[in-house]
Amino acid sequence: MFNQPKGLIPAALANMGERFGFYVMMAILTLFLMSKFGLSGTEAGSLYSIFYGAIYILALFGGLIADRLKNYKGTIIAGLVVMTLGYVLLAIPQLITTKEIALGALLVIAFGNGLFKGNLQALVGQLYDNKQYEKKRDSGFQIFYMFINIGGCIAPFAATWIRDKFVLSQGFLYNSDLPGLCWQLKNGEMAPDVASGRFTELATTVSGGVAPTDLAVFADNYLNAFNTGFHYAFSAAIVAMLVSLVIFLFAKKGLPNPAAKASEAKTKISKEEIRQDAKEISQRILALFAVFGVVIFFWFSFHQNGLTLTMFAKDYTLLKIGDMHITAEIFQSINPFIVVFFTPVIMLIFSALARRGKEPSTPKKIGIGMGIAAIAYVVMVVASLGLPDSMSIKSTGLAEELRVSPMILFSVYFILTIAELFISPLGLAFVSKVAPAHLQGLMQGCWLGATAVGNFSLVLGAIMYENCSLALTWSVFAIVCGLSMIALFSMVKWLERVSA
Repeated sequence: MFNQPKGLIPAALANMGERFGFYVMMAILTLFLMSKFGLSGTEAGSLYSIFYGAIYILALFGGLIADRLKNYKGTIIAGLVVMTLGYVLLAIPQLITTKEIALGALLVIAFGNGLFKGNLQALVGQLYDNKQYEKKRDSGFQIFYMFINIGGCIAPFAATWIRDKFVLSQGFLYNSDLPGLCWQLKNGEMAPDVASGRFTELATTVSGGVAPTDLAVFADNYLNAFNTGFHYAFSAAIVAMLVSLVIFLFAKKGLPNPAAKASEAKTKISKEEIRQDAKEISQRILALFAVFGVVIFFWFSFHQNGLTLTMFAKDYTLLKIGDMHITAEIFQSINPFIVVFFTPVIMLIFSALARRGKEPSTPKKIGIGMGIAAIAYVVMVVASLGLPDSMSIKSTGLAEELRVSPMILFSVYFILTIAELFISPLGLAFVSKVAPAHLQGLMQGCWLGATAVGNFSLVLGAIMYENCSLALTWSVFAIVCGLSMIALFSMVKWLERVSA
């Protein structure tokens, strides 16, 4: 495809199955944690941040392991097996009885992801380490990024379909507000007028129009059905991981073999390192860490899609398009959908600019992406003006007529994804180009480590969401993205010189 190396598409297909499983989990994770254990948004956000950060910080160790062993392919296979085990643990309702056990299962997945993710990206980068393909590095990573998101388009639908089918099999209908209300009743936090009013009304609706005789029994039964449905939804990720493993086993012969390459070219590498003086190596590493520092704030803002933006979808968004009801999790499918269908458009634009000699450099593209991300949160600020804070609607919920159109979140996810297309695949290409040859796995791990720092900070979004006005919460994300854009553009000439 587009005169790319032969190993690109098989590698992308192997990653596509893994991403399907990942998006199955991420589409439902926050709401699962809140429903399963009766957690607040901040508490669920803490677990979400630990897990999401661990995924990327462990990629740093995965890169070190592969670089030390010179066995990228074996490390990748081990990662797929470990991730599969983690999803198996999550899919067993009788096992996940506490939030600590749930976090343990999530960390198993994070460790497997750390072995897999950065190292596969390093292999893809090595496909472009020859003159025939070196100028196609940016477009190659864009194609790779597009393919791996195909699975993510349908993963949220698969997850919610499995959950809702199980809930229906237990005699109930899906309602995103009920788990929180059930926990309020169980914990003795529900006001009598809410119990006899809204809670009873919703319980009657999801029970086929039959009012429950015992609200406490209903709460236990509904939570059990809802949460078991979530557990079974994780089983879709297990199937996806096995498919990904089979694809990689068939494709691995066509991918680079760094161990053999290093053995055959040891003398050559030594000469290259002699010629490349310490100053140049340090400049390359400093340039990489400058970019890593900037993109921390993008991931801090972007990955709110599975946390505060999902909470906003549940609490403030009208989950209806015409007469069709939708769920809060479905918004998670927008991101991979846009990646798949708009990556070719972005590539065509860059190609047209390149023919005219006006294509921005990779650092400039990343800076533009930061500005686009800021715009997305400006839209959220405007949309949230006049809405009550989350604490004031915790018990009663927000009436349908006061909720915002789902098109708000569709628009925000669209803008954030365009920003992602300017940052993530091009950042991967920048790292593979600038990183010293003997540190490819480590530097890809550091790129993911920067993502980890942003992800460990995600909980700050949940804290602001539950304790500040919505407009102020979204303003923080808009500001940090805007300042990051300014910081990156101030370094563009230096970054362009180092990466030339």
